[in-house]
Amino acid sequence: MNDRAISGLGMTVALVLGVFYTILSVFVWFLAVSLLGKTNAFPPLLPMVVTGVLVGLSNGYCKVRIRGEKRQILFSVGAGLIIALIWLLLYGFKASLTVKDVFGALITFPIIKLLSRNAMKDIPLSRTTKGHVELMVVKILRAFGLFFFTLIVVFPFYFMLATSLKSRAEYLMDPANLSVNLLQHPSKLFGGYIEVLFRFGFVRFIMNSAIVAALTVVITLIPSILGAYAVTRLRFRGRDLLSRLILLIYMFPAIVLVIPLYSVFTQAGLRDTRLGLLIIYAAMTIPVALYMLRSYFLTLPADLEEAGLIDGLSRLGVIIRITIPLAMPAIAAIGLYVFMIAWNEFLFAYMFLDTPEIFTLARGMVMLDDQEVPRQLLMAGAVIITVPIMVLFIRFQKHLVGGLTAGGVKG
Repeated sequence: MNDRAISGLGMTVALVLGVFYTILSVFVWFLAVSLLGKTNAFPPLLPMVVTGVLVGLSNGYCKVRIRGEKRQILFSVGAGLIIALIWLLLYGFKASLTVKDVFGALITFPIIKLLSRNAMKDIPLSRTTKGHVELMVVKILRAFGLFFFTLIVVFPFYFMLATSLKSRAEYLMDPANLSVNLLQHPSKLFGGYIEVLFRFGFVRFIMNSAIVAALTVVITLIPSILGAYAVTRLRFRGRDLLSRLILLIYMFPAIVLVIPLYSVFTQAGLRDTRLGLLIIYAAMTIPVALYMLRSYFLTLPADLEEAGLIDGLSRLGVIIRITIPLAMPAIAAIGLYVFMIAWNEFLFAYMFLDTPEIFTLARGMVMLDDQEVPRQLLMAGAVIITVPIMVLFIRFQKHLVGGLTAGGVKG
């Protein structure tokens, strides 16, 4: 068969791809229009079918008949213009056409075109085989799965952010409207955040959470590093038993420990204090930090530490000058992990803190969970408590994953 001729099987593959992207285009159009605030929107099916089929055929045609990246791009632009014209002919001249509809049409084609181009990348349509079809199906499912799961992860945060940027009147007028007017004055756009930060005292809560989380990291890492070194390098009676019992505290749910701890801390005068909260957080995080560091220390060569002892270093000197620098990736990852736990912890902060001046962010959020407080203020507080952790996690994601998994084979 001529390489420049599209085979029947190849065209069938392109049509199947077009049907899939018809379904995807319906979904993307509906999402785009809904986010722009058009409620009860229903996509025009006929233009969507045409869009999906043309995307599949245009990919097949570009793949076989058109050589060169620039020419394929020009053809794709032309196909996009044809699809836009069909949209206007079949749907656009109706009285119900709005700018949001046009935006939904324009955003649909590039997205499904990009996804379809990736799916067709290694598919020779002029000599398509069963293996090529299976590869295309796998790529399609992978792309759709990635798009879908990314959406369900991002959408709640977008809903929270969009709601927080509205005024009380806008929210009450249409709570389901997810559009945001970014052209309004900043004092009005960020009015919810200003009110939460200063009227409800969230600036103080942020400082309290940062102090508590940072001190928890320090209090947790020092005994965890020393304990992990002891159970991996020193020989003493009961070492194996201690290694197995490290995570024993995690056998008990936190809710079971609240009542006895509440009673003990009240009698000791530690309730409603930052010190009491630090003791609880350290008790929660030291076992898991010690266990993770133990697994990492087992992968470190003991010869370097023995050489340091021969050169005259003490055990503490070996830990500070040799062990800690070598284990810094794991220590940094565990420090970030402990910080996130202390920043987000709610149960003990809610039960043990009563004075607003020492509230953490999680405890302060309860003040916004009231019928008299507008929902957009609650969402603004949720954004404030979420964004710092999101930034830290995204910034140090590689270090976190690498540090927590290092030593997983040997430990």
